[in-house]
Amino acid sequence: MSPGHPLQDGWIEREPFYQPVGDEVALFEAAYARRLPLLLKGPTGCGKTRFVEYMAWKLRRPLVTVACHEDLAAHDLVGRWLLDADGTRWQDGPLALAARHGALCYLDELVEARADTTVVIHPLTDTRRALPIAARGELLPAHADFALVVSYNPAPAARELKASTRQRFCALAFDYPVAEVEAGIVARESGLALDAAAAIVAFGLRTRRLRDHGLDEGASTRLLVHAAQLAVLGVPVATACRVAIVDPLTDDADLRPVLQAALDDSF
Repeated sequence: MSPGHPLQDGWIEREPFYQPVGDEVALFEAAYARRLPLLLKGPTGCGKTRFVEYMAWKLRRPLVTVACHEDLAAHDLVGRWLLDADGTRWQDGPLALAARHGALCYLDELVEARADTTVVIHPLTDTRRALPIAARGELLPAHADFALVVSYNPAPAARELKASTRQRFCALAFDYPVAEVEAGIVARESGLALDAAAAIVAFGLRTRRLRDHGLDEGASTRLLVHAAQLAVLGVPVATACRVAIVDPLTDDADLRPVLQAALDDSF
């Protein structure tokens, strides 16, 4: 891609590490072959974002990622008019850039965005494959290589994605890998010995069993990797797990002693 191209920074040159746990790679490829929009659903930190990065690399497409939040408005995705020394000029938002230039657009945690933002994507997810840009009177047809991927965490306390939006997507369900696979991932990502990584994963599994006892979510694979990265630097494993797992998970005065007891039993 030539220097200065709008998606110059979207190309992933080196293969990201991703450990498949099922047929998700083949299913993503099949959906992309027909440009079907995809919904990835699963708990926080289970590998959804890394999976999308891996697929962008594998499909040799640039990736545009947007971390959705409650203040994200439609114009943040579509674009806006800007005023500079030469007058007004239009600046495409990330969704418009992806649609115009044929990127994968990944809207992470779409359910966190404002309702008007969610509605904007609807014309891109059906046979129209177009993005209305009302501010400049343009109906932008999506590039032939464009595809839309969104994610959300269907946790009990999380906001729900509206049925009118959900039913526009094919869906891939993600979860944490089985212990042996997860230990390998933690070891690979951190450089920690496999047996120590397995011990951290075993503690992580204990925290996940507390989801039915007041804890919103157990330790994610991401948090387990953080603990392992601290341990590689010489931090005692139990201390690394407290700093990277127990303390981030909750401030609840009733749950913290339970987690600390589980930690003491594990190490």
